[in-house]
Amino acid sequence: MKRKAEVSTFSFLDETIRRLNEPGLLLVSGDMKRANVMTIGWGLLGILWSRPFFIVAVRPSRYTHKFIEENGDFTVNVPRRDMEETVTYCGTVSGRDHNKIEERGLTLLPSKKVNSPIIEECIINYECKVAYKVRVNKEELSPSILSLCYPYGDYHTLYFGEILVVHADENLDSD
Repeated sequence: MKRKAEVSTFSFLDETIRRLNEPGLLLVSGDMKRANVMTIGWGLLGILWSRPFFIVAVRPSRYTHKFIEENGDFTVNVPRRDMEETVTYCGTVSGRDHNKIEERGLTLLPSKKVNSPIIEECIINYECKVAYKVRVNKEELSPSILSLCYPYGDYHTLYFGEILVVHADENLDSD
């Protein structure tokens, strides 16, 4: 088992943003008995209401949406560089039909502050508690975003997850 160390909230912000863009991050919601993992390529990290937040966008049609609604929390996990196939798989296969965690050999570890587990194989883990959520309103979107991102509707729910704690592999150095 790799050792995880608690780190300051934005210690690995640059690395997190780089991997969010390519290949993506792994979002988990649920608990140690039943959880789902999905790939995210959109997200925002920053300060809101004087607290650190990770804002994620999840479509209501996604299986993970149900888990976040039920649990009110999630973790965002930054994969190692050699996990691209796992990230792709978790972004193309539904947890309704597959146990992606088992099929990809991922190890869930209990979180310290939320019910949703973290992924041991990932190098950085953010534990987030939903403080606010809002559904994207098509009337407020620019036409270019609407046509590019929502040709079939299915507008995202934006979950504003207050970052309660961040873990990183002990041997990970910030860039």
